[in-house]
Amino acid sequence: MAEPVVRIPDAKVALSTASVYPESTATAFEIAARLGYDGVEVMVWTDPVSQDIEALRRLSDYHQVPILAVHAPCLLITQRVWSTDPWIKLQRAQAAAEKLGASTVVVHPPFRWQRQYARDFVSGIWRMANETDVRFAVENMYPWRYRDREMLAYAPDWDVTNEDYRHFTIDLSHTATARTDATEMIERMGDRLGHVHLADGNGSNKDEHLVPGRGTQPCAELLERLATTGFDGHVVIEVNTRRAMSSAEREADLAEALAFTRLHLASAVKVPRR
Repeated sequence: MAEPVVRIPDAKVALSTASVYPESTATAFEIAARLGYDGVEVMVWTDPVSQDIEALRRLSDYHQVPILAVHAPCLLITQRVWSTDPWIKLQRAQAAAEKLGASTVVVHPPFRWQRQYARDFVSGIWRMANETDVRFAVENMYPWRYRDREMLAYAPDWDVTNEDYRHFTIDLSHTATARTDATEMIERMGDRLGHVHLADGNGSNKDEHLVPGRGTQPCAELLERLATTGFDGHVVIEVNTRRAMSSAEREADLAEALAFTRLHLASAVKVPRR
């Protein structure tokens, strides 16, 4: 007779340093340590500490919080961080990941106006992936909307499953904004799903990055799926806490997100009784 047991996957739960904005990268390490996260994902952006490998290493050592992933500076506000050449950005992200012991570089598909970069992106990501043990996990994005207008801002496609990549990042706030079926996208990613940005959303025009459980996305179902499929990547809490009225409120949101994630990663499965 089969008995239910709790099975917890090897996936580590990390805090994105973007989740503490407008507080600093250093604050993210402090909060991750205090709340018991398994590590951090460093969002490389305009904070100088996020760009400084030695400073990041010192923070990691001091707080005893490993750096599990590096998010390359792909945002509009980071177009000049680590060079204006997108390939140099990725090379530096790879080097940072290797030096810091991170297993994954998260990268967005190119903006459509980055024409040469977009043209070579799929083959270039494969070429870089073949030269390192670091995973380049390409993240699903969404159409940009203003009122009734929709603009396709990413190339080759905001839906990364339409292209051939070795590893994907699924972001559930982005599936909400894209108004696409997250479960179907996860099915298409299959065993190439290598990284998760866990957040929630309600399908508004804005990329909401809500605490998991506060929107309409299948956050719990995704985590339960990971628990039963041998997922060996990382689950990263990437939420927007800018509206928090205090540091204590921000920390409470991040504690809630961690508790939600750990609860649903501990999936009950049935195993035969001996």
